[in-house]
Amino acid sequence: MSLPPRNPRLVSLERLRELVDTGQVDTVVIAFTDMQGRLQGKRLHASYFFDVVVENGAEGCNYLLGVDVDMNTVDGYALTSWDKGYGDMEFVLDYDTIRLLPHLPATAMVQCDLVLTDHRPVEPSPRTVLKKQLSRAADAGFVALAGTELEFILFEDTYEQAWAAGYRDLTPSNQYNVDYSIVGTTRVEPVLRDIRNSMHAAGMNVEGAKGECNLGQHEIGFLYDHALVTADNHSVYKTAAKEIASAHGKALTFMAKFNEREGSSCHIHLSLRSMDGECVFWDAGGRTALYDQFVAGVLATMQDLTLFYAPNVNSYKRFAAGSFAPTAVGWGLDNRTCAVRLVGHGAGARMENRLPGGDVNPYLALAAMLAGGLHGIEQGLVLEPETTGNAYLQDLPRVPRTLRDARDAFSGSKVVRELFGDEVVDHYTNMADVELSAFEAAVTDWELRRGFERM
Repeated sequence: MSLPPRNPRLVSLERLRELVDTGQVDTVVIAFTDMQGRLQGKRLHASYFFDVVVENGAEGCNYLLGVDVDMNTVDGYALTSWDKGYGDMEFVLDYDTIRLLPHLPATAMVQCDLVLTDHRPVEPSPRTVLKKQLSRAADAGFVALAGTELEFILFEDTYEQAWAAGYRDLTPSNQYNVDYSIVGTTRVEPVLRDIRNSMHAAGMNVEGAKGECNLGQHEIGFLYDHALVTADNHSVYKTAAKEIASAHGKALTFMAKFNEREGSSCHIHLSLRSMDGECVFWDAGGRTALYDQFVAGVLATMQDLTLFYAPNVNSYKRFAAGSFAPTAVGWGLDNRTCAVRLVGHGAGARMENRLPGGDVNPYLALAAMLAGGLHGIEQGLVLEPETTGNAYLQDLPRVPRTLRDARDAFSGSKVVRELFGDEVVDHYTNMADVELSAFEAAVTDWELRRGFERM
């Protein structure tokens, strides 16, 4: 048994220099993943990248970790504010992430960590949050492997048309349930094929594509990898999929719940191995005690960490009985009605967290799973009995029903503050407060339809 090697389709700094020198690459994107899970950064001329940035680094305004979805500066963040002058933070290039982006002409990308100008890590940066939990795992002798299963809905409309229409009355690319349908995926194969092949060439191990339940809903799957690599790949794929769909004159969304039909999930698979690649979740007797303790920790912290699994107001619309999105905090063997599903055996033994939706920030969700699981191991938590049958109907703890419920559980949790620290907890509590304030001030279509004439 061994750990996954670095993908051979990623490129080294030396190879990138050769591609620039021969004119095959002229643009280098440097990017980090922000609180909302979006890639943010700069496009650099490749010569400037090598002549200046490789030696001297690059900076960006620290407001990028203190804005809402609309990029408005908002109050309440200790990291950044008008009083502090909105200074810079440094982009620390991770040369292990260099990849070509074949869907964009002559373009490569490097992903980054963030540090302050005094070189201290930016603690609320999602990549930093995950790396701290990975360091905890390494200190305990473990390597975390993960895979994310990300669903989206594809539309015939362009992003510009969707914007102009207020995102209403869009035309999905399939008009019926195409779950596992070959005909249904063939209809949109030009887009799916372009995404698959582009991501393969960009250094990801693509498994395949399948239709899903909602109209125009699809999933492209990728092979598991080291947890940090999986989160990096997830962020690149999510951005690239939108760019590729746009190039085909279409739009796609990763919203957790676009309409009243099935939501878009992001099921996350996670397992631990020893530092030399040996499985620690399974032995000759089956599931190990360590595996059970890890799952027990994930379940014990799930309600308090739901904010990292479901970060938006819309996220909570997914959680409905009979929807394949969980409402009960329980575990089962290959049971899709539970929040945690245990699958595989031997070296393939892993847990699947079914709580996150397509809008999840992969770094924060993986960090939450690791933090909870390691807490379970450290505390020797006992795994509750398996849930059999329909978990929707059983007397089990419930997933928080609203962003406010999740925010309160997260902010008030002593365990969460011990696992992540006050700086991170307060930062993401404020992010939730900003979203809640914006939502509570909005007048929705639902209110207009019900109240304009009839009230």
